[in-house]
Amino acid sequence: MKLAIGSDHAGFAYKHAIKTMLLAEGHTVKDFGTDSDAPCDYPDFIRPVAEAVARGEFERGIVLGGSGNGEAMVANRICGIRCGLCWNEQVAVWNRAHNDANMLSLGQRTITDTQALAIVRVWLATPFEGGRHIARIRKIDIPCKSD
Repeated sequence: MKLAIGSDHAGFAYKHAIKTMLLAEGHTVKDFGTDSDAPCDYPDFIRPVAEAVARGEFERGIVLGGSGNGEAMVANRICGIRCGLCWNEQVAVWNRAHNDANMLSLGQRTITDTQALAIVRVWLATPFEGGRHIARIRKIDIPCKSD
């Protein structure tokens, strides 16, 4: 799968671990930064990931921060993005199966590195169920207003 990934300083370590895992499993990954744990502003790295996913350059995106909340908020400001914050594997299943999420947000300060890797694996493997969820997705994806 072709994936985009980005983080701020507070998600940098897990981003590196996730990227390493994804590459080892045969995925194509573009890292939008940051490139260290030096303090930075998360929108500078998260927005480009979301924009690239929204343009269709990548199948899905993964963003990380301290809590993952701000990262999800930034991503969801981009038309066509459905980004959910996941803190365990079951939430990751619902994120994909019920919401057809095209982006995943994780908080490095809220889960272990082992949990983060497991969540990513489950999220990537879970298909959208369709069915009763399609009408709900259509309500989320109403036409975007131009800025």
